[in-house]
Amino acid sequence: MTATPTTLQDPHGRPQPTPPNRRARAVMPLAMALPVAAAAAVLMDLAYPEVGFWPAAFAATGLLLLALIGRSVWGAVAVGAVFGLLFFGLLVSWTTRYLGPVPWAALTVVEGTLTAVGIIPLALAYRWVPRAAPGPVGRLLLLPGLLAALWTGREVLLGAWPYGGLPWARLGITQADSPLVQTVSWVGVSGLTFLMVFTVAAAIETIRTGRWRRPFPAAVPAVTTLMLVLVPAFPTTPAGTMRVGAVQGNGPSGYFDQRTVGAIARAQGDATGPVLDADVDLVVWPEGLDADPFQTPWLAEYLTGISTRAGAPLLANAATTAGGNIYNTSFLWDPATTGATPQREQVQTHAKRHPVPFGEYVPDRAFYTLLAPDLVGLLQRDYAHGTDLPMVTVGDVPVGLAICFDVIYDEVIAESVTAGAELLVFQTNNADFRGTDENLQQLAVARIRAVETGRTVVNVSTVGASQIIRPDGSTLTGLPAGQAGAMIADTDLRAGLTPAVLIGQGVSTVTLWGGLGGLALTGAIARRRRPPAVA
Repeated sequence: MTATPTTLQDPHGRPQPTPPNRRARAVMPLAMALPVAAAAAVLMDLAYPEVGFWPAAFAATGLLLLALIGRSVWGAVAVGAVFGLLFFGLLVSWTTRYLGPVPWAALTVVEGTLTAVGIIPLALAYRWVPRAAPGPVGRLLLLPGLLAALWTGREVLLGAWPYGGLPWARLGITQADSPLVQTVSWVGVSGLTFLMVFTVAAAIETIRTGRWRRPFPAAVPAVTTLMLVLVPAFPTTPAGTMRVGAVQGNGPSGYFDQRTVGAIARAQGDATGPVLDADVDLVVWPEGLDADPFQTPWLAEYLTGISTRAGAPLLANAATTAGGNIYNTSFLWDPATTGATPQREQVQTHAKRHPVPFGEYVPDRAFYTLLAPDLVGLLQRDYAHGTDLPMVTVGDVPVGLAICFDVIYDEVIAESVTAGAELLVFQTNNADFRGTDENLQQLAVARIRAVETGRTVVNVSTVGASQIIRPDGSTLTGLPAGQAGAMIADTDLRAGLTPAVLIGQGVSTVTLWGGLGGLALTGAIARRRRPPAVA
């Protein structure tokens, strides 16, 4: 004799809470869940630039969650693998532009596999929460909250590991051009991801439980949706203006570009022409020059000439050597205060915090040389990780910095703004990804950072697209890809810290550990409520 489970419907046919001894039924068989996961991957990719159709992110999230309901652990792995491999394969296809399929395949497999593993907790949440908290609060609040925390925590983990992680595919970034972007100034990217997943999951549960006709249950997803749409950006305090000239040289700055000595600097210098008589306070060049100006007299002389003619310091970037290490270094070249040929210690510098694994250095080089000696051999030098403050001071204005992919790391941005940065400058070299979505995806992150911090962002690329972005995320001015030119604008300076800067990293930590802790607690309660078999 066995215990008889409570019916799933009342006498009027209305769905009832899942009884404690029953697992949530799958919405669809696994054979259907796998193509649904594939559709979710395609839709999620469409939410990112170049297409950038932001509503697709909500549809993709909903499809993936539906495919996970009622799944076993291995079923969840299968669903997660289909989604993760296809999504990352599409999203980072720009890695094949010059290096071919091997790096793309490796990155796709690593991120896709980690995604598959990271999705298991979501399936467990669908299994355990209805047992642990079978009422409306459990189904409409606790379950969506736990799913949102676990999803966000997975993004946090992938953004930190392995080798520093790749926080490129965060759900919140899809909203860079949506009406919801202002929310990021309050809760950061991780917080926006959490709210998006919570809203979708709550809507699904409201429909699944048949409570969508009732005011209170239907209000849960409705309120979060209204909050996402209607909450204005957190206001920061105006602190004056700075006239900036940012230059996109469109020179031969790619790894495999054919060039003569000085070609990159000359391309940048030629494009700087309109800036020289524009009475700017700061000239900005993108990431990368031909040589280390602190060890190359002709380049030092060239930079001094540009700065002197512009009557303003030049913020540039090059690979430099210090203490026996090579760094990807941004530096403020100001001969008016340091002389024409300054030593490195006389100049304000910032070294890139997160060099790109297998792009700027090879971790565990001996091991990977055994696997792919030809590819590893292409990278002859390893950049060291910087540890200094990502900021320089121009006159009396603190300017925050992020070099290329450092823009995707929350702590780099928060560190400079917390230290007082009133303007943000992002220098990047996208020449190795010409004609792909990579630069547009990175530009979306820059737009998110402007709103998140309440700061103007000067995002300048070697080959484009480059933009100066207002604190509200709108574009002040810009240059298209593949065109040499200069952006000259009076940029708003801002002071004060947004809630996102203050709590953003805390949100990431809480969602990661809170999600895992909540899942463990839910699992323990669910197991205690499972009735023993009766002989």
